[in-house]
Amino acid sequence: MAAIVWLVAGILLAAAEMLTGDLTLLMLGSAAVITAGVSGLADTSLVVDAVVFGVTAIALLLLVRPLLLRRYSIPPSTPTGVDALPGKTARVLEAIDEHGGRVKLDGEVWSARAFDPDERYPEGSTVYIMRIDGAHVVVWKGP
Repeated sequence: MAAIVWLVAGILLAAAEMLTGDLTLLMLGSAAVITAGVSGLADTSLVVDAVVFGVTAIALLLLVRPLLLRRYSIPPSTPTGVDALPGKTARVLEAIDEHGGRVKLDGEVWSARAFDPDERYPEGSTVYIMRIDGAHVVVWKGP
């Protein structure tokens, strides 16, 4: 009878894992199913079942779960397109002031505006891309 209780507990824990997704309940459910197998095959006492469950659960949580989390984790997204441009450097092609200018960024020529409208960046200087504003890059000379 104890094996059936362990089996039902394991199935319920594995089913509840679908609601959480962090693999903790799946490890506990697997430990309960393993305990059900041991209890059913060896007809062990409740104390032995508890020890088997505890050792199996700790082993699964400390050894198997971290491996599965690393294997199935979603990597952070890599910025692409214009989202990848802020922070890069560009070479000024035409002097940049409050009215605009041009920079060369990764082989492409962009219209540019100064981050601080009071500043002016001469031709040939290096500037940092602060953000993209439509078809213009907003640049700053940096520290």
